[in-house]
Amino acid sequence: MSFITLQDVSYKYPLAKTFALKHVDLSFEKGKFYGIIGQNGAGKTTLCNLVRGLVPHFYGGSLTGKTIIDGTDVKKWDTDQLATQIGYVFQNPFTQISGVKETVFEEIALGLENLGIPKDEMIERVIRVCKLLKIEDLIKRDPNALSGGQRQRVAFAAIIAMDSDTLVIDEPTSQLDPEGTADVFAIIQLLKEQGKTVLLVEHKIDLLAEYADEIVVLEKAQVAFHGPAQEVLQNPALLEHGAQIPQVALLGSRLEKRGIGLARIPITQKDAIAAIEERLGGES
Repeated sequence: MSFITLQDVSYKYPLAKTFALKHVDLSFEKGKFYGIIGQNGAGKTTLCNLVRGLVPHFYGGSLTGKTIIDGTDVKKWDTDQLATQIGYVFQNPFTQISGVKETVFEEIALGLENLGIPKDEMIERVIRVCKLLKIEDLIKRDPNALSGGQRQRVAFAAIIAMDSDTLVIDEPTSQLDPEGTADVFAIIQLLKEQGKTVLLVEHKIDLLAEYADEIVVLEKAQVAFHGPAQEVLQNPALLEHGAQIPQVALLGSRLEKRGIGLARIPITQKDAIAAIEERLGGES
C-alpha cells in the first residue's frame, strides 16, 4: 500500500526560472527502503522537502499536481503534525542543530519535549539512540562545538528518537568516515526491519545496492528510472544519465561483452561471488 504518492508533480522555487521537479510520478510503500540518486541539482533534496511538507509550506513557490501523504494532500497537512509522521535528516547537519541547547542530551530531547513525551520515556529514548549511534561520550558536550561528523550523528539521533513511521534522510554519511558510514547503514537497515519506511538520498551506490529495496534516479528534475534495486542498478544506461552503477555490475557487464555471461548481472559483492561460483560450477 502506498503511503506517499506523487501524481504529475511539478515545482518551481520562488523567483526560479527552471523547475526543481517536473512531471514527477512516484509512489512509496510502507516498510520499504528507497535509495534516491542523481547528480547535483537533479531534484533530490527538493523531493525530500516536498515529502516532508517544507514544499510548499516553508519555501513557497509554485507547486502543481498532487502529493498525497497517508491519504491527505500535502497542501492540507499542518507541518508540525506532519513532523510526527515523517522524520527528516537534513543534508547539512549545521542547519539541523537548534543552537539553543547547551548539551547533546538536551538537543536530542528537544523534539520529544515539543511532542510532550513524559520525562522518563524521553530520557530512555535519548539514552537508547545515543547507544545505537555510539555517541554516549557526547551526551554532555555542547552540540554547537561538535565536528561535522559528530553533528551528523546527533541530528540523526534526534530524528530516530522521535520514532516516526517514515524517515527522509538526505546524505547522512557525507561527513562520516567509512566506519561511521557502515554504522549508519546498519541502523537504517534495523529501522527498516522494524517496519519503518526509509527514503535515503545517498551517493555511495555500492551501499545502496546492498541495502535498498528500490532505487529512484532523478535527472534534470525528472524521474529517469524507478524500480527494484536489482533491476535498476545493473543497467549500464544509468551512466548515460549521470548516475553510477556498482563496481560489480560494471564487472558483470564487461564479462558479458566478452562472452563470459553470468546468470544475472550482480549488484553486490555477495551476488557477484554467487554468480561466478554458479558459472564455474556449470562449466565443471
